[in-house]
Amino acid sequence: MSVDWKAEINELYEYCDLIDSRGDYSKTPIIAEIRTHGTIKDLVQRDLVNFLSYIAHEGKSECGEKDRFALDILGKGFDNANPVKNDLPDSFRVFHENDMLHKDFLDEKNLDGYTTKLYGIYRSLGGDFLKCGETQPKAYGVLDEFMNSLAHNISQFKRNYSLGLKPADENHLKDMTDELLNCKSISDVDKKTIADARNFINSAVEGNEEYADFYDELSSKRPDVVASIIISSNSDYIFKSDGKPDGAIEEEEETLQDLLDELDKLVGLEKVKKDVNSLVNLVQIRKIRSERGMKQPPMSLHLVFSGNPGTGKTTVARLLSKIYCKLGVISKGHLVETDRSGLVGGYLGQTAIKTQEVIQKAMGGILFIDEAYTLTPKTQNDTYGQEAIDTILKAMEDHRDDLIVIVAGYPELMDNFIHSNPGLESRFNKYIFFEDYNPEELHGIFLSMCENSSLKLDGKADEYLRGLCEDIYNTRGDNFANARQIRNIFENVLTAQANRLAGDDDITDDELMTILLEDFK
Repeated sequence: MSVDWKAEINELYEYCDLIDSRGDYSKTPIIAEIRTHGTIKDLVQRDLVNFLSYIAHEGKSECGEKDRFALDILGKGFDNANPVKNDLPDSFRVFHENDMLHKDFLDEKNLDGYTTKLYGIYRSLGGDFLKCGETQPKAYGVLDEFMNSLAHNISQFKRNYSLGLKPADENHLKDMTDELLNCKSISDVDKKTIADARNFINSAVEGNEEYADFYDELSSKRPDVVASIIISSNSDYIFKSDGKPDGAIEEEEETLQDLLDELDKLVGLEKVKKDVNSLVNLVQIRKIRSERGMKQPPMSLHLVFSGNPGTGKTTVARLLSKIYCKLGVISKGHLVETDRSGLVGGYLGQTAIKTQEVIQKAMGGILFIDEAYTLTPKTQNDTYGQEAIDTILKAMEDHRDDLIVIVAGYPELMDNFIHSNPGLESRFNKYIFFEDYNPEELHGIFLSMCENSSLKLDGKADEYLRGLCEDIYNTRGDNFANARQIRNIFENVLTAQANRLAGDDDITDDELMTILLEDFK
């Protein structure tokens, strides 16, 4: 056994003793309620025994030696165990509330708190527990199922829990309202105020009238600030019942044809456009067949986007999220972008919780995982990436009617990634390849950037740009950045133009709008 479980559990119990001895539970109502029935240590001990009892009995495994393991490690055996599979154990509610009480300290130390630590203990303890005595293979599946369910329940509880929001502090609300109404942008506002404002907006959206006036005044007078607050935490949108980001500035409703036209206007990507249009046609016909009661084979709409950086993968994914919503495939039509760092935790057990939280943000939309091949375990000891993959595959199965996953990255690496896991192969069977932009398309991308910035090139500058795009394309390597490289050139040209004009006391509009050959040098 690699872990000294007696020492680990004793440390856990010592933490429980600290909570038990604190005395003042006025800021922690869940803990206050639990303490009326016993100690936190007893609760944690009981929950752990119930957990072990559940995976032993559901896995149809011999319990004699396993009971002795529980008694030796936890100080309590299976007698009177009362395992409940689908409910979140109260231990996690208690630890999350206590973590929230010390959130500033945990953030300062970059610590995740005891909620995540307890999840890791469940995962590792359960694995070592099943090694005791005779264990049926089914038991390991029961453990995985329990942990996936637990990670989901923790994520849901954390998302719905707001500490200290009642009663509302009117002075604090007034000060916050004044600061947010008068700021130039939220970049001028401290992080604590933004975090509080996001909590208050969440609470108002969920029906808490104490924060309704705060939210109404802010959204009516500064919708730009509300929108920035909502999207300031990794695209963590707050959605209304109609699926639109709450507090965002209202825009004209886009039709399906508008979205397809927007796709068609993208520079290049002819094969991609054709593939997406074929996919749309297929979904539309399936919808008609379904409405007429006709049988049809199951179809996966999850996608693999392969291609070099800067070829428009994220742009197409964002359009596709809106298109899928118009077709009724998903309910909200937003895109949540992430990569390995957004999914994988620093230690065992943390990954499933982080991944579940990202999945919850993506529900009703598309989860876009860039450089997804980095999740492939590189060694037998690299369990973190595999834990993220397993959690995502489970979510794809459980939420097949309202979650689309797109994985993206370099072509060869993505091919290896998909074929590394039978579960990935069965769910990702549609590939869309993004070719490198050719010289004419690179030139067009630069011109579109100019058009969007009210700029134009004179004849010599345009001629030079065409030759530059030819050279860039013909000498491109494996890491060719496509549109990103053109954007870098564009930004350098803007800087050069600004330096050229800075000493001119009488700049004309035409000079401000024109890029010259010397700006490329």
